[in-house]
This record gives sequence, structure tokens and C-alpha cells, in this order.
Amino acid sequence: MTVQHPQPPVTVRTFAQRFSATRRGARLARLLAAHQFTVWGIPRGTAVFDAAALAVAELAANAVLHGRVPGRDFELVLVYDGGGGVLRVEVSDTHPGRPLPLVCAEAGSEERGRGLLLVEAVADRWGVRDRCGPGKTVWAEIAL
Repeated sequence: MTVQHPQPPVTVRTFAQRFSATRRGARLARLLAAHQFTVWGIPRGTAVFDAAALAVAELAANAVLHGRVPGRDFELVLVYDGGGGVLRVEVSDTHPGRPLPLVCAEAGSEERGRGLLLVEAVADRWGVRDRCGPGKTVWAEIAL
């Protein structure tokens, strides 16, 4: 007699949305991502929620400030992989330039260019990849 073990439920959930490449679009991306995290059972105020919300905020702001191409949107994709223990944030834009974190800042320098340093600090992994079509996708993974 063969004993069959039940398969664990599939726990990968995805949210994807396009936004206008404006400050309003970046704000809406942050708000909808925060709502989606709570829908997925990630409580506000936890380390995972705060890290993911910060990653969305910084990557969406970068897409609007540095990745904006007139007439083009940016895309936010969130992937909740409960089985793999990872929450993934992806932001895609159509600008061909690759983002670089600020390596060092001089005293009195402009308060810009630190977004990717913040993402690097809160994410377990992050990176940049080409996307299908013009532009790139910047992603960050946060362990659940």
C-alpha cells in the first residue's frame, strides 16, 4: 500500500500594477503595496512590512525621478512566496540607464542618491536586470 502525503498548499501570490511615472503614481504604488502586504497577512509595524514598504517607496521614487521616460509608465510587481520564505519587490521602467548606489557623499552634498543604499540595508538581496522591452527592472527580496 502506498501512503500519499498531502501536497502543501501553493503559497505564491502576485500583485502587479502599472502607475504613471509621477510623484502621485509613486505615492499610489506605496499605498497599494502597503495594503497588499496586510492582505497577505504581513502586519503593519513588523520588520518585514517596514522593509518591504521602504523598498517599494525608494524603488518607485527612483523610477519616477531617474527612470522616467515621457509618456511611459512604471510597473510594480510584488511576489509573496510563503513556501520559499521571501517577499519580492520589483519596479520596472523604460529608461535604459542602470541605477548605481551612492558610493560616498561629501559633507554638505545634496540629500539625494541614497535610495539604493537604503534598499540594500533593508533587503536580503537586491539587483537590476534587463526587462522584456526597453528599460530595466530593479528588485529587492526580503526574507519572511
